Amino acid sequence: MNKKLNTIVFILCATLFNILVAIISFILLTLLYVRFILTIIPETGYSWGFTLVFLSSIAISFLVYRYVLRYLLTKVEIEKYFDPLFVKKYRKKN
Repeated sequence: MNKKLNTIVFILCATLFNILVAIISFILLTLLYVRFILTIIPETGYSWGFTLVFLSSIAISFLVYRYVLRYLLTKVEIEKYFDPLFVKKYRKKN
């Protein structure tokens, strides 16, 4: 596999990983919310709770993605396997 294909496969896998973590965290937070919090708050607060669960799942997926990516980048030599996404086409002449 060449560098461009490695880069595309990495981006696709990283995106799928991020979506999967968001879905799993949303399901887990929803189950915790239904199990423990719904008995405490009144019915008028249900929608705020689900909004908070949704936003929390996005934040958790972002944090997990960030830490996993940081760990992976320390283990893999980027320039050796991946092509840069953005390349300067023109250089400034001084």
